[in-house]
Amino acid sequence: MVGKRGEDVAVDFLKKRGYKILFRNWRTLRWGEVDIIAIDKSDLVFVEVKTRTTLYSGEPLEAVDYYKLRTLKRAALFFKQQYPKTPAALRIDVVSVLLVNNSSVEHFRSVYEDTLN
Repeated sequence: MVGKRGEDVAVDFLKKRGYKILFRNWRTLRWGEVDIIAIDKSDLVFVEVKTRTTLYSGEPLEAVDYYKLRTLKRAALFFKQQYPKTPAALRIDVVSVLLVNNSSVEHFRSVYEDTLN
C-alpha cells in the first residue's frame, strides 16, 4: 500500500516534468520489476521508486544498492531487446518519496546511463 502510494506520487511528479510514462510495474521473470519506464526527451528512463513513511530505516535512496542497480541495468537491457524501437539512450533514475505530513519527493537523475546501438 505504501509502495503504491509512493509510485502514484512519483508518476504525478514525473508527468509534471514532461515525462511520458510507458509502463508501471513492468515485470520480467528473471530480473524482477521496474517501477516506472518512461521517456524523457530522447532518453529511455527506468525509474526505481523508494518510499518511506519514517526515516527510521534511513533515507529512501539508501535502499538502492549496488545489487539493485545491477538488476535494474539487466532489466533495462532485456527491455531494449523486447522493444528495440525505443530510444537508444537509456538511464536509471531514482525517485525518493517520504510520506509524512506533506509528501516530499527527491529525483535523482542519471544514477546510471548508457547508449545502446
